[in-house]
Amino acid sequence: MRVYLVQHAEAKSEEEDPERRITEKGRKETEKVAEFLKKAGVKVDVIFHSTKTRVKQTAQIFSEYLGAKVEEKDYLEPLADPKIWAERIREEKRNVMIVGHLPHLSKLLKELVGCEVIKFRYSGVLCLEREEETLKVLWYVTPDII
Repeated sequence: MRVYLVQHAEAKSEEEDPERRITEKGRKETEKVAEFLKKAGVKVDVIFHSTKTRVKQTAQIFSEYLGAKVEEKDYLEPLADPKIWAERIREEKRNVMIVGHLPHLSKLLKELVGCEVIKFRYSGVLCLEREEETLKVLWYVTPDII
């Protein structure tokens, strides 16, 4: 079982766009990463995301490339309690991708592996793999390194 944690794509400022849709740069970077994951054979069963437009758009791009269904879920907002999703992930049997926000993703990572070992970046994907009863960092990819 693998868990993929993804920070949403770069979004427009609230002044520029009150819905904070992703920028063209954000779309291109996300497509670049999603295409890379597809070519690498990454398999995702479901993509969970928050209610925010920028996160929905990011999740949809990954869904198009990876063929995973997309589900909007609660408690994925920037300031949500990460313990809720840490518990859900521990019970999960499928390969899941969570597209979310900071600081929630950093706090969730700390709940899952004991520390914040990654500096998240827009459209970056962190892969955690279950090894017996624990999750361990397998890899991290960003648009910059592809």
